[in-house]
Amino acid sequence: MGSMKLGSKPDAFTRRGQAWFCTTGLPSDVLVEVGEMSFHLHKFPLLSKSAILGRLIEENSDRDECVLKLSDIPGGAKSFELVARFCYGLKIELSSENVVYLRCAAEYLEMTEETSGDNLINQTESFFNQVVLRSWKDSLEALRTCDGLLPHAEDLHIMKRCVESLAGKASIDPDLFGWPVSEHSTMQSPGGSVLWNGISTGAKVRNCSSDWWYDDASSLSFPTYQRLISSMESRGTKPEIIAGSLTYYAKKFLPGLNRRQSTGPVPLPAAALSDEEQRHLLEEIDRMLPLQRSLISTNVLLWLLRTAMILKVDRACISNLEKRVGMQLDEATLEDLLLPNFSYTMDTLYNVECVHRILDHFLAMDQTAGGASPCLDDVMASPSLAPITAVAKLIDGYLAEIAPDINLKPLKFQSLAAALPEYARPLDDGLYRAIDVYLKSHPTLAEADREQLCRLIECQKLSLEACTHAAQNERLPLRVVVQVLFFEQLQLRTSVAGCLLVSDNLEASSRTLLRGGGAAVTSGEAGGWATAAVRENQALRVGMDSMRLRLMELEKECSDMRHDIQRLGRRRRGHHRVGVAAKDGAGAGGGWAARVQRMLGPKMMKLQMCSAQAQQDAAPVPVPAGKQVETSTSEQEQHKRAVVEKPQAKLANHKKQQLPVDGDGDGDDA
Repeated sequence: MGSMKLGSKPDAFTRRGQAWFCTTGLPSDVLVEVGEMSFHLHKFPLLSKSAILGRLIEENSDRDECVLKLSDIPGGAKSFELVARFCYGLKIELSSENVVYLRCAAEYLEMTEETSGDNLINQTESFFNQVVLRSWKDSLEALRTCDGLLPHAEDLHIMKRCVESLAGKASIDPDLFGWPVSEHSTMQSPGGSVLWNGISTGAKVRNCSSDWWYDDASSLSFPTYQRLISSMESRGTKPEIIAGSLTYYAKKFLPGLNRRQSTGPVPLPAAALSDEEQRHLLEEIDRMLPLQRSLISTNVLLWLLRTAMILKVDRACISNLEKRVGMQLDEATLEDLLLPNFSYTMDTLYNVECVHRILDHFLAMDQTAGGASPCLDDVMASPSLAPITAVAKLIDGYLAEIAPDINLKPLKFQSLAAALPEYARPLDDGLYRAIDVYLKSHPTLAEADREQLCRLIECQKLSLEACTHAAQNERLPLRVVVQVLFFEQLQLRTSVAGCLLVSDNLEASSRTLLRGGGAAVTSGEAGGWATAAVRENQALRVGMDSMRLRLMELEKECSDMRHDIQRLGRRRRGHHRVGVAAKDGAGAGGGWAARVQRMLGPKMMKLQMCSAQAQQDAAPVPVPAGKQVETSTSEQEQHKRAVVEKPQAKLANHKKQQLPVDGDGDGDDA
């Protein structure tokens, strides 16, 4: 910290209570009262340096005792003590802590060069320009002292010059000039402090990152800090640097913002502010923040919003913070989104309305940015849809967290769940889980409300695990369970068809690779893939061949059993008449066939199912329309011919069986 010494005489001032005395050996002839402090001084040293004091002494010269009252001198008794020492030529030291006091007091007392050479105005102005403004720490300290010297410091442009000096230094990129490390020597002690001629100064080397000035700037009063930020913005400082400094300032003076911030240094606790001061500070910080995405982390914005609700700031400030959170809602976490309800008029545990408004801001921004309604297949592949899918997942988790609240009305729950568009959810598993938690926590919910909530779920967008759970969920309406079962079957069929398609593709690719030989594959990686594909294709072919063989065996067994049943039914022989024998034989055969059918019923059903499946797997050969008509006509004629010929064949067979019944055995009687 820079300094400059003035005067050469030894100190001759002593203090006795609330009075100062100059011990020069001469009796005091003037009394100067500054507030509650009295100065017993001499006329000549004062009037030789100050035009104002000279006029006041002349006005009181006709009185027995010369008493001067300087109640409005800048800096009060502290400033006048230094001015009096300067007037007597005593040793004083100018520094960044007192130069502003002396400069304002000298201006007030008109200590100009016309009154005396090398007067106080000239001395302080020279030190301020050449020493103070060139140093970051000195400019910062001088700017702090200006708060108690308004409006004099403002009229003399001291504040303006300090602010511009600080803004210029803070706006410099530290990577270009090494600022502010160049203020100190690069020599460091083992403890990290700066060394001067081998002696530790105790000062720590500053960090060269762009936030090195945050802590120093936060020591300023907020009006002065506002002027510094405005000056930096006019110099083109990056918005993220400005936002970082505002966040640091807010964390330092607003309660509760440091409890869950684990990254970065935690500022020291500042003097406690009143609720009104905190409210004003939060409103001004919100007004100063640049309205851009991702300048401040979403959890900090949500904590600012939470603090604003506690302090009951202006509604416009809360709405602006909600809009800021909505701009980057996809970066939020579920823990930070659980905003408690601080209003006495709302009975829910969490502020669901606030989250709904934040979501509306996000959706409005998404539509403004050109978000359309894509098809479901493109949702996972498109990078532009990643934010809205992340928000959908976040909202589904939020719904599951607030669902156990017994005071949460179904309409409010449904309104928040339905706010997202359909394409935002590639899967409805999260929404199904939230609705299931809500139904479980509200067992007395009316059936109509259950139906209304479950209409939000698109069963075709449920995973197989979710479908399995929903099919066994007794809390869901019957209509939803039926839909779930239907779409579960569709998913199973689609999965089977996909497996068959993959096997066909693998078989075709393996054939291509085998035909191509070694010339088609040039790299080791491609050869390994081809080998694996061939191996997997062979395994699939072996499985399918075994299934075909088994199916053929089952069909053969079924055909054999049918022939055995028909043959056993025709073996009835006896000495009865043809009509009676035929009737008895048919009755006996029919009864035995019924018993066999009952015993073999499950197996026969299985065989029929296998046969039906085999017929489905066999793809029909497409033919032209005209040929289809001809084919169907020929099939009908063959069917009619079979219907006519079948009874005739049965009658002939029956006659052959009855021939041995006549007397001589040659069949003539028949």
